[in-house]
Amino acid sequence: MFEHIDINYLLANYGYWAVFIGCLLEGETILILGGLAAHQTSLRLIDVIAVATLGGMLGDQILFWTGRYFGPRIMPKLHRQQAAIDRVSALIERYPTASIFSVRFLYGMRLVGPLVIGASRLSPIRFSLVNLLGAAVWATLFVMGGYWAGEALEHFLGNLKPYRLPILMGVVVIAAGVAWYRHQRAKKRAQGPQAK
Repeated sequence: MFEHIDINYLLANYGYWAVFIGCLLEGETILILGGLAAHQTSLRLIDVIAVATLGGMLGDQILFWTGRYFGPRIMPKLHRQQAAIDRVSALIERYPTASIFSVRFLYGMRLVGPLVIGASRLSPIRFSLVNLLGAAVWATLFVMGGYWAGEALEHFLGNLKPYRLPILMGVVVIAAGVAWYRHQRAKKRAQGPQAK
């Protein structure tokens, strides 16, 4: 079934779009895959990083402006995210610039963080500039991680062309497993106070 899938064709034609959309929504898994693709295909490493930076920044800008205009209505409905909201709010009060930069690197803060920052009335220009820097560092780290993983796999396995699909499927399965585990942990945490 899978032997007829042309991974090169898919990556060459849709690789940048996949990276952009993946980073717009969440990102780390697609960044690692993008780095692997840059190592193994015609995708250029610098272009993957640039597209990932743009997607990551734009996603956070949308969340920031959503928080800016709809924060008072949205925040009370995010009961399950209250612990993350409180952490981001405390971080903004003490270290406003550092909170913008670091929120994408903190577990459980990637989506909630920019919403809270937008609702906090921090300067949009300040947010945009620091967000761009944070997105560039984030994209570079994860894409290079994928690229170096490709180098390491090639060192051990030789030519990776026959293994591209299994590697891709493996990364997707691992990412899905991590996402499921995180979801279960967050669910248990949310149910903890109610259970007592």
